[in-house]
Amino acid sequence: MGPYRTLYLDMNSFFASVEQQLDPQIRGKPVAITAMEGMHGSCVAASYEAKAFGVKTGTSVRDAKRLCPGIVFLPSRHRLYVRYNLRVAEVLDRYAELERIRSVDEFQLGLSGVTTSLEGAFDLVRILKTKVAEEVGECLRFSAGIGPNHLLAKIAGKLEKPDGCQWLGPDNMPERIAHLALDDLPGISKAMRGRLEAAGVNDMLALCRLDPRHARVIWNSVEGERFVRSLQGEAITLTETQKGGFGNSKILAPEFRNPQSAYLVSRWLVEKATARMRRDGWVAGSYSLQISIHNGPGWHRTMTCPQSQDTAYFHRINRAMWRHLWRKGILKLGPIMAIGVNLGHVERLDRRNGDFLRGLRSGQQTRGERIATAVDFLNARLGQGTVTWGVNQPHPGFFERG
Repeated sequence: MGPYRTLYLDMNSFFASVEQQLDPQIRGKPVAITAMEGMHGSCVAASYEAKAFGVKTGTSVRDAKRLCPGIVFLPSRHRLYVRYNLRVAEVLDRYAELERIRSVDEFQLGLSGVTTSLEGAFDLVRILKTKVAEEVGECLRFSAGIGPNHLLAKIAGKLEKPDGCQWLGPDNMPERIAHLALDDLPGISKAMRGRLEAAGVNDMLALCRLDPRHARVIWNSVEGERFVRSLQGEAITLTETQKGGFGNSKILAPEFRNPQSAYLVSRWLVEKATARMRRDGWVAGSYSLQISIHNGPGWHRTMTCPQSQDTAYFHRINRAMWRHLWRKGILKLGPIMAIGVNLGHVERLDRRNGDFLRGLRSGQQTRGERIATAVDFLNARLGQGTVTWGVNQPHPGFFERG
């Protein structure tokens, strides 16, 4: 048995590659996937042909045209990319142990037996590259990283792109990543880099040699110790993250930037979030609303409340917040560019305490929550949006097309 336990696969320019796979006429051409139509949007993904001209995620459509005059723009079709993600996952799972789908374009596989050696792991990568190309599409390529744990495998997967394969382990660490900046590593933000530098950790070698107990102090969390131990090659298992909440944010199209339309979009977001929360069996103890105004201050407010999964209840809180915004004149400062809602302080419904005064047993739904669950059932049977909670304004955007 060798020291390698994890294989991390990062699909190359995944969104653009899917579009090139579907349309042979744009293969080999610079392609950018956009979040909005027209000249006001930005690129959320770019093919490697476009990246060669300097187009990358976040580049505005206007700048992309200037950098690459012949570039092809396509609207994002997130559902399509999710379907391709599942097709790739199905292939990987037949030839290896698929442990986790980490994102729409990243996969984590477990290594065992002969694949725990470098030679065996490289052989597996060659097989997977061939099978994905044959069974999903020749335009679908990935970079692979091999390591003794998920963190080192993920870092290794970023070292050679596109279509590469690299490894990190006891024979080449930490020198192999000495050229990287601290915030090049996943999980280290610019703020965390500042905290590390304030503690005297100024480069990658110093970070890799840091005492894990010292890392716990710098992070002010056990996650710092876990991070450094992983960086040092220990087989640290992933912990299940605690659910933080349910919500969504939306950059508004121009026709929805007036207060009346923006409010109706917020109602739609509330209905989507509460339906997902009921589906997964959670209740929320707070509601947050955030709005961004063009050339004006941002506004954010969170209200705590009794734990609930009742759509009508959160609609009342949302309406009260919008009335407050109107009375304060905030909605008159300019067009509303984006809004976001979030249901926080979540807990499993079956763990919610009962309410003696309301005759509610522990884990039991209220009357309003039962009505909301019935609405979910009708929408599942008859189509989403068949039953709504009054007037709302759907705003799916390009990410929900396909």
